[in-house]
Amino acid sequence: MTYQEALNFLYPLHRFGIKPGLERVQALLQTHGNPHKRLGRVVHLAGTNGKGTTAAALAAMFQASGYKTALYTSPHLVDFTERIRINGQPISQEFVAHYCAIMQSTIQATNATFFEATTALAFSWFADEAVEVAVIETGLGGRLDATNVVEPEFVVIPTIGRDHVEWLGVTLPAIAAEKAAIIKQGCSVFTAATQPEVLAVIEQQAQACNAALFLAGRDVHYEVVASEPGLLGLHVQTATQRYAELYLPLTGTFHAATIALSVQVAECAGLSAHIIKHGLQQLLQTGYRARLEFVNNAPAIFLDVSHNPDGMKATVDALLTYRERYKRTFVLLGLASDKDALAVIRELQRLNPLLVAVNIPSERSVAAEQLGALCQQEGIEFIIQGDSVAGLRFIEQQAGERDMVLITGSFFLAGELLAHGFFKAVMQ
Repeated sequence: MTYQEALNFLYPLHRFGIKPGLERVQALLQTHGNPHKRLGRVVHLAGTNGKGTTAAALAAMFQASGYKTALYTSPHLVDFTERIRINGQPISQEFVAHYCAIMQSTIQATNATFFEATTALAFSWFADEAVEVAVIETGLGGRLDATNVVEPEFVVIPTIGRDHVEWLGVTLPAIAAEKAAIIKQGCSVFTAATQPEVLAVIEQQAQACNAALFLAGRDVHYEVVASEPGLLGLHVQTATQRYAELYLPLTGTFHAATIALSVQVAECAGLSAHIIKHGLQQLLQTGYRARLEFVNNAPAIFLDVSHNPDGMKATVDALLTYRERYKRTFVLLGLASDKDALAVIRELQRLNPLLVAVNIPSERSVAAEQLGALCQQEGIEFIIQGDSVAGLRFIEQQAGERDMVLITGSFFLAGELLAHGFFKAVMQ
């Protein structure tokens, strides 16, 4: 089996969509030696926004400490292999083909979904490579997510908000209950969630599992000392240690709480202050990209994957702190149809932008014309372009050196531009 043949087998499994339940992935893993029980120290993450940043920060710190560190995230931006990494390096295409060939018959026999098959493949490679730490992101929710077969030492729930309500519930307590279900007996739990009704759910699950609970703002505190495009500086204070002047290649103070939380996790895992500081500086070596990433200076261009109202509010709040530096603002926007497009556009309206609406390369794309109609309804200046490349080319022709550009709304949108060779160089 070649890599392309493996992808041709895996991607059509999307057709079966999301089928909540752990029976298929458990059967798949059992047939292949239960690799999920051989992942070393496991950090399991669930949450609405902030998972990717927190996971990357944790992986960077564990890598800096010398641990052989696995990182499992989704979705990918350009290539499938990005989802599955050890010490920052993606799985090889040859190994994807190898494990897919081994598992193909079992995947078919269990009617596994794409994410279940991908999870089993990742865990098998991680186990065979004898990783010492595994940082594992849930795909959707928590309770019935395919990753919820692991036995974590640490559980991290950065934030809880409204997304995927058709699967997770409409109310915040219902969504929190789905995500808090990854808390297991005797683990340590860390959250930066602030809503009382959410914290009540997390606290109840932690107590039921005899799990120690650490809260950002109660057990770990932070102070922002620098916030520039592409640079975030923090002081972090835990119960036992002060971490002064932690600098990360991040844009936006909204990252601060989850970074402070990741420092608390690393401290509980026994990592030294020096390793924590050095690891956070190496964040980009985990493959981390497109979270309000500062990719160009003049004009200032930010590449982002925010796709729900809470995430977009954080993104816009961050950019508003720099707004006076720039003359005009352009937004390149593409969204999937399961997102709250109107709420997202209303957040973006605060930037007073020219909004360039595009289609994303997905059958679930909101039509650019539909985004345009919402802009017209809300009184936002807009133009419709066919796809992300056409949209970016238009902005390149219009934007001057003192303007600001935000590319946002979808992993598909950011991934398409990266796949076409835009923003290859990561700005340090």
